[in-house]
Amino acid sequence: MASRKDGEGRPKISGVSPPAAIAGGEFQIRGSGFARAAARPRVNLGDVEAPIVIGSDSFVIARVPDNASVGELVVQNGEQPSSAWSCDIGIQIADSVHPVANPAVDAAGNIFTTFSGSRGQKTPVSVFKVDLNYTAKPFLSDLMNATGLAFDREGLLHISSRYDGVVYQVTPSGSMSVYVEGMGVATGLAFDDEENLYVGDRQGTIFKISRSRQIYVFATVEPSIAAYHLAFGPDRHLYVTGPTTSSFDVIHRIAPTGEVDAYYRGLGRPQGLAFDADGRLYVAASLGGRRGVVRFDAGGRPELFLSGPGIVGLAFTPSRSIVVAANSALYRVDAGVAGKPLP
Repeated sequence: MASRKDGEGRPKISGVSPPAAIAGGEFQIRGSGFARAAARPRVNLGDVEAPIVIGSDSFVIARVPDNASVGELVVQNGEQPSSAWSCDIGIQIADSVHPVANPAVDAAGNIFTTFSGSRGQKTPVSVFKVDLNYTAKPFLSDLMNATGLAFDREGLLHISSRYDGVVYQVTPSGSMSVYVEGMGVATGLAFDDEENLYVGDRQGTIFKISRSRQIYVFATVEPSIAAYHLAFGPDRHLYVTGPTTSSFDVIHRIAPTGEVDAYYRGLGRPQGLAFDADGRLYVAASLGGRRGVVRFDAGGRPELFLSGPGIVGLAFTPSRSIVVAANSALYRVDAGVAGKPLP
């Protein structure tokens, strides 16, 4: 028996999850009156029709097409449209890149991302810079397998290489020098409040490098099949993800003294992570089989914040947008969320 329509027979949306998506992501739409006997539901994002994955009178899953750019979601039942529901749609701002971790954003809002390549592959460009007009230009070459990116307080970009275990320091003009070496399979990077640099060796070690470049073993965790991703939370603990062969992976939380515990267990292939200004954690991962960006509230409860395939990392911009890094592209999502300030 069909669900009750509203007074005018129009479809009625009661909720859309998640609130944001990029191309290839999916919105789950709940409500009533989505279908007539002779017609399946139709979903439009602005003027673009979204393919229906599942369609019934009260529940629809719609996939975001590549050419969608307007987040006004409307369900049509063959006779009438619903009122528009506002969603955030990611706009592609760069392609032909190969990020394997979070992008990095400088104080002015310029975005940096890698063309990492397969292990041992020499690529023509190692790091791209996407300026405020969203024009991507080569920034660095001759750095093999650029992996993790992080800015320090002075605006110097630090880049890890999983090929040679070196962390490089780069000036805004692109002058590169070795910052520290011998970091194993160097992947994720993060700075703490005292400007110590932390480097994840995916074989199982988190290194701590002081400002005088002394190297310490800070903590050891389970090896990762891909990389470690690091971010400091407002509690001054280091949060670490490292995907394994399990579909029930853990987010590690490491105290300033190096003790490791589990912040959350149950994500699929968690990768890049970041905190917003309100202390909420965002992780590129799958939750309950749904892939995208998972957000944790203040109580540590997860929900899917953004849907999309192949997401490996994210970063916040000064304009309160989120830059989402997928396997070969960057997207800007105007979610109105401020990121955690640099240490």
